[in-house]
Amino acid sequence: MTNFKRTIRDFTEIADLIAEETAGPSNDFTAAFSSDLDGIRVARGEDERLADMPDPMQVQLATELLIGTVFDVLRDTRLERVAERIAWGIVNSLHSTARGLAGQADDAARAVKDLIRCADGSEVMMDELEQAQLKCRELDEANDAIACMRDHAAASFRAETGKPWSSARGSLVSSKRTASVIDATDFLAARRNRRIDQHHPQGPIVAFSGGAAWDDYRPIHAALNRVKAFIPNMVLLTTAQDTGADAIAESWAASNDVRLVRLGLPKGLGKRAGFVRNDRIAALRPADAIVCEGSGIQAHLARVLGEAGVRPRLISRDGGAPVWARTR
Repeated sequence: MTNFKRTIRDFTEIADLIAEETAGPSNDFTAAFSSDLDGIRVARGEDERLADMPDPMQVQLATELLIGTVFDVLRDTRLERVAERIAWGIVNSLHSTARGLAGQADDAARAVKDLIRCADGSEVMMDELEQAQLKCRELDEANDAIACMRDHAAASFRAETGKPWSSARGSLVSSKRTASVIDATDFLAARRNRRIDQHHPQGPIVAFSGGAAWDDYRPIHAALNRVKAFIPNMVLLTTAQDTGADAIAESWAASNDVRLVRLGLPKGLGKRAGFVRNDRIAALRPADAIVCEGSGIQAHLARVLGEAGVRPRLISRDGGAPVWARTR
């Protein structure tokens, strides 16, 4: 990612900076803004034209400018304090757009499944199926692109504020099947596998939970660094709190290129939700776990992890064991 603040001392460094800026986009942007679809017809008023994906390097730099310019313009002014809120809103707008596109893509995939189910081999049905499949691919492509922009904007937000960005919330075979229908079925399977890879990252799970009142990052970072030294391909699983220990752990994950999974509270369970989530975490059989001092939810998580054969690393604010662990 491009350096956000840099002092240039001589012409050699200027040349180096230009080389860095023009070397090409990151791998993420190259992948997200590359397409195997032919030029898509885009309607503008009454005219239609063929359009390709935008240039990945231009989008990457523009995304950085969206966030960086807000801080640059408002810095050292009376509005400096609101710069963070404005930048947060920009990232959140990209996040909301990506979520909306993902939902539309899922609806389009269900439409493809429905067409496969009732396919009769007719030319009209095959054309309708191909159009539905194309729409689904276009929506998947758009979702990938906007999600990439959101992730990069979130990284820019963290570079400016030192804090991680977080959201406010985040077939049967029959003789009538033709080659077109089978292709569509393969397409759905490929799409499903792609989603599994994105939403279920591979690697040993390290569970993490802590209270919302935490503000000292040092013991948490130290514990996470020790775990990563033993499990370099770890996937960090947090309990998805936007403040306190979880937010500190998620910031560490972003800084150390660690894949992150946020497991929020299950809905509709009231006061039982936290305990049910703890049971689900233990059922995942994490390779390691860190539980920071917090409420009874953290005490319960430490207990169920121990019963599942996972001995969690316990951290308190005073450097010793949490109060509920000392009375065992």
